[in-house]
Amino acid sequence: MSIIPSFQYQTPTMTLLAPAKKSGNVTNNVKLEQKLLSDVLFITTFPPRECGIATYTQDLIESISKGFGTTFNISICALESEHEAHQYASQIKYKLNTDDIISYQQLATDINANKKIRMVVLQHEFGLFGQNSAALTEMLFAINKPVSIVFHTVLPGPDISFRKQVIDLAATADSLIVMTKSSANILVRDYNIKKSKINVIPHGTHLIKHGDRDNLKAKYGLEGKQVLSTFGFLGSGKSIETTLEAMPSIISAYPDIMFLIIGKTHPTTIKREGEFYRDFLKTKVEKLGLQDHVLFVNAFLPLNELLEYLQLTDIYLFTSKDPNQAVSGTFAYAISCGCPIISTPIPHAKEVLKNDAGIIIDFKSPDQLAAAVIHLLNDSPYRTQLSMNGLHRMASTAWENSAIAHANIIRSTVDDDFKLQYKLPKINLSHIQKLTTDIGMIQFSQINIPDISTGYTLDDNARALVALCQHFALTMDEDDIKLIRIYNNFIKSCLQEKGNFLNYMDTDLNFTTQNEETNLEDAIGRAIWALGFLISKTQLLPKDIIHDAKKNL
Repeated sequence: MSIIPSFQYQTPTMTLLAPAKKSGNVTNNVKLEQKLLSDVLFITTFPPRECGIATYTQDLIESISKGFGTTFNISICALESEHEAHQYASQIKYKLNTDDIISYQQLATDINANKKIRMVVLQHEFGLFGQNSAALTEMLFAINKPVSIVFHTVLPGPDISFRKQVIDLAATADSLIVMTKSSANILVRDYNIKKSKINVIPHGTHLIKHGDRDNLKAKYGLEGKQVLSTFGFLGSGKSIETTLEAMPSIISAYPDIMFLIIGKTHPTTIKREGEFYRDFLKTKVEKLGLQDHVLFVNAFLPLNELLEYLQLTDIYLFTSKDPNQAVSGTFAYAISCGCPIISTPIPHAKEVLKNDAGIIIDFKSPDQLAAAVIHLLNDSPYRTQLSMNGLHRMASTAWENSAIAHANIIRSTVDDDFKLQYKLPKINLSHIQKLTTDIGMIQFSQINIPDISTGYTLDDNARALVALCQHFALTMDEDDIKLIRIYNNFIKSCLQEKGNFLNYMDTDLNFTTQNEETNLEDAIGRAIWALGFLISKTQLLPKDIIHDAKKNL
């Protein structure tokens, strides 16, 4: 079992090796066909279909394309049904009508005939294929290209029939992907699938440029409110009534509380039962007298608007009553927006929220929920701690990292000598510029907001000086010169008459007592290195900057 829970941005050196032979169906002249390798086909729901997996896949494909789009293309086979059909962009190459057995057979034939397709990735959720799981399995067996299956749900304790269905499906794949270690363990324990076939890649998250919470509340008419929220397709499994039943207790402690229920009812649910669950919730709101404290945002929001709602949220509530829900994209997105989380114990929550990254409550426990909300609202430092811990826990699961992890799966699943090149993103200095005043670089920030109260350090400004010298040498951007001067001058201001340096300076430009309590060897060494590095750029930089650096040494 390969677990990829966290890793830093990297430039992988990868070689796409050759498709593993499946039942003798792969031809022997792979070497002759290598130059044709260009497509990885995703079989999945996809926007404009309103579906959690569609949103997930869109985010994933966008990140993979940004990182590896110069090496291979991703094409899409959209999952549809007799009652769910859409108009798509050109990226959609095929459609699979999941209600039509002939459609499965035709898709396998089309994939095998297309020499450009070198791998198939299936985004799997049991409900997507209705009663035709056998047709899906037969289709995947018939495809003579490597297949990877992403299981969005893995159910424990299966009966004999369901266990065989999953085992047969997994047997069609060269590799499997799940999003939690719990799901991987279930596949091994309950379905006897080999660990070596399973890869854990956490649900991706967005790297958010965080806005001001109060400004966002004003934008959406929520000034002065303490905001609780939940989002996603509405359905009874979300157990939103748990929060409604907790609201009277919360309101008694915080009369300015507002609970946002963000999201429309799932289209499939609408067809099956209409707005039964939403109407049930509205009736409960009226019965409990919560009309002034609950707001339904009945829409499938565009991403930027959704992320703003999450950023203005004081506490995010996840109350699913399904203990087998392996993962939640809503939950992951809320954490990436800095929301402190209160959640029921689904596997995803238990893995991510441990060690003070959130609060776990029992299923269907309004009393526990009310107590947890009031505790967090009473304790702002603890709320901030949960938010920061959650952000740090989720940073490694950014979509950019998820793209690299999936590329590694492609590399290990496909066998070819085609080089997979990672396209480095454009260098972005905006945060460095935001952290820098006329004095120097501020020591710390709260997420992406500079915290001027933390003052300045020699160490940070030395690092910044090296980075900006490197950037100037690479780009010859004249805007870098101003920053180089600032960092160089800060180092100069830390130089003492005896020839040593001090490290810590407060916002009033006074050296602090930390300089007496802390070993400064690392900071001093880094300052000397930075000045020497600057001097090595004599041929590029203005003479007065070089002159100052030499004097400081």
